[in-house]
Amino acid sequence: MSEDNPIATLRQFRRFAVVVCLVGVAVQLALTAYYLGMGHKATPHDVPVGLIAPAAKRAAIVDLLERDGVFAVHDYAGVADLQAGIKSREVYGGVDAGAAQPHLYLASAAGPAAASLLRATYVSVVGQQNAQLLAELAARGDTIPVARAQVIAAPPAVTDVVPLPPDDVNGASLGFLTQALALGGTIASIGLGRLIPRTRRSWKRGLGHFSTLIVYALGSAAVVLWSMSWFGVGADADHLEMFGIFALMSLAVTGSTAGAVALVGPGGALLGGLYFTVGTVISGASILPEFLPAFGRYLGENLPTGAGVQAVRDNLYFPAAPIGGHLLVLALYAGLGCLLVLVTNMLPNRGDRISEVDLELRDRIEGTEHREPAVIPSAVS
Repeated sequence: MSEDNPIATLRQFRRFAVVVCLVGVAVQLALTAYYLGMGHKATPHDVPVGLIAPAAKRAAIVDLLERDGVFAVHDYAGVADLQAGIKSREVYGGVDAGAAQPHLYLASAAGPAAASLLRATYVSVVGQQNAQLLAELAARGDTIPVARAQVIAAPPAVTDVVPLPPDDVNGASLGFLTQALALGGTIASIGLGRLIPRTRRSWKRGLGHFSTLIVYALGSAAVVLWSMSWFGVGADADHLEMFGIFALMSLAVTGSTAGAVALVGPGGALLGGLYFTVGTVISGASILPEFLPAFGRYLGENLPTGAGVQAVRDNLYFPAAPIGGHLLVLALYAGLGCLLVLVTNMLPNRGDRISEVDLELRDRIEGTEHREPAVIPSAVS
């Protein structure tokens, strides 16, 4: 209901109120179903893990780990290779089953959910095996030295190859940063979408819009890095690289949203809202991709929020991991969005209408140049 057509009757008000309520309830229902569908029962699927095991043990261990599709096993020749695989995020962790006692290697920085799953599975399996061994010894009436019994009863060995820093004990920082960046970018895109059309369409307007997006992306990245420093998050990271990733992530959000606005009008701003409401849930920040349904996993990895989260996590904690694919996704969103902004502004203005800003400037100029001189009434008639 616009200002030119105000609500004049109680009946119109009731109809409008009913429509608003129905739309609000429908959006709430859709988001509730989506959020619960993605995260109410996060189930692991094909979580990549490493294994060091002799041929005699390998088949049984692989069968146990890949049962029900929970893990996907990758073989490694030794501990050094396994740790290298963990540091490059090929796997979330792995077990050395070739030693006298099994040893678990994991990376809590890759995601607390995966680390907890690996630890729980490892402790459970080792405990069952030790209990079975002791039961067999007891059934045969055998005795073992105290030292061996102590080894069997000792807690399973675990090494955290890439631990979370003390200032991010639960790994939630990435999720908070992503939400803030996505929301800020959405608000900025909506504001630009309302501001830019108030000027005449031209290549100058396109360049101005594009330049504004670049300036905002740089400022957004600087603010994110500055706020991270308040809490010690990313203190040991390469700040120049982090600045570049955050700037590209911000431009991917704002540029693609601005491109949608330029293409379809104000309704295109909904794209930014989807990044915030839909994209942050499946970005991999709080729920790892392997714990999401297949649809959420593939969609999340190919949205600016998901690609940005993975690039930031790898840069922060896994510098050996390749991030080219994530940066390509961000660059495509940013590049295509900015290209749409430039092209739509360079197209001819069919109506050739004067914008509100142009009208205001014209009125001011004409009022200055053509203002009639004031006439002072004479006291003498």
